[in-house]
Amino acid sequence: MSEEPLDSVGAWRAIILYGLNTATYKIALGQCLAAFARAGVTHVSMEMLATAFFDAYRDRLRSGKPQLDHPNRLTVMERVISQFDLGVLSREAAIAAVARDAFGDVVPRFHTLSGLELPARFYHHTAQGLVLTDSLFEVFGRPDQETLQAELGSRWDLLEAAFTMKRQPSELANDIRRIYLAAGYDRTDITENRPVLNGYQQGRCFYCGEAMHDEAVVVDHVIPRQVVQHDDIWNLVLAHAFCNAQKSDLLPGVDYVEKLIERNEHFIGSNHPIRPKLVAQLGTNPERRRRHIERVYGDARLVLGPAYTWEGIRGYHAATDPFYRSIIRKLKR
Repeated sequence: MSEEPLDSVGAWRAIILYGLNTATYKIALGQCLAAFARAGVTHVSMEMLATAFFDAYRDRLRSGKPQLDHPNRLTVMERVISQFDLGVLSREAAIAAVARDAFGDVVPRFHTLSGLELPARFYHHTAQGLVLTDSLFEVFGRPDQETLQAELGSRWDLLEAAFTMKRQPSELANDIRRIYLAAGYDRTDITENRPVLNGYQQGRCFYCGEAMHDEAVVVDHVIPRQVVQHDDIWNLVLAHAFCNAQKSDLLPGVDYVEKLIERNEHFIGSNHPIRPKLVAQLGTNPERRRRHIERVYGDARLVLGPAYTWEGIRGYHAATDPFYRSIIRKLKR
């Protein structure tokens, strides 16, 4: 049975959440396109696009976070805005530089995912600029378009966090929690950054599979930290505070470990910015990564013993978990 083609929203989320990003340009372009669509604009000149792009980056760069994967280089946007802030370029000259130098790669390749052109097109590129398509207006005319807008901001946050890590000597795990999960288990930070993982956990608790709304959400170590003695992202998940309290510092059953293994493969297969670090930590292929996690889990069972095992939330079954089933489908394509 063949896969159903992606609808407009599916194609948009594939571009934003699964694209390989060596810079933040694709996310910035997505934000500009979303703003034009919400304003009802159908034809965007290159000057209009450059102005929106310039303003988006000028606002973003106030944080001082890097916009490029390469630690020793700057993007065109970083250089142009630096020259503008120093008074070397006027606003008009800076926007002209953006129009001339910033779009050579991102505009032609926005619809490309893993080297393949997606069938859904959100604009057509002409000599005059961009002609926005019905697909884009379909995406940002939906009642849930605010969720898609939040995913854009969160993906940008995540890329900046990943690029920052490459410029710091500290370990990935501690940076991950400090930068875009939480410092410790602080609810506020986690809640503010929850959209970062929304595309991967789809807003559902790892342990019960139910939606996480406004109730307390926490970061949890699937294999207890008292055993692993680290905060590596491969072992971290989001969960309801209630479910986390039920689990406590116990070792979950094998179904949850299987789900964790598949979740990590989903991270790696989605071109997540921390993919290289996950591969370095767990192994270069799925078999090695599975063996690594199963070995850690086996060691934890020896250390904790049967008295410290937890079979899970009553009534939960991986086979009926919508998130688990969706990532399995993606991994088996």
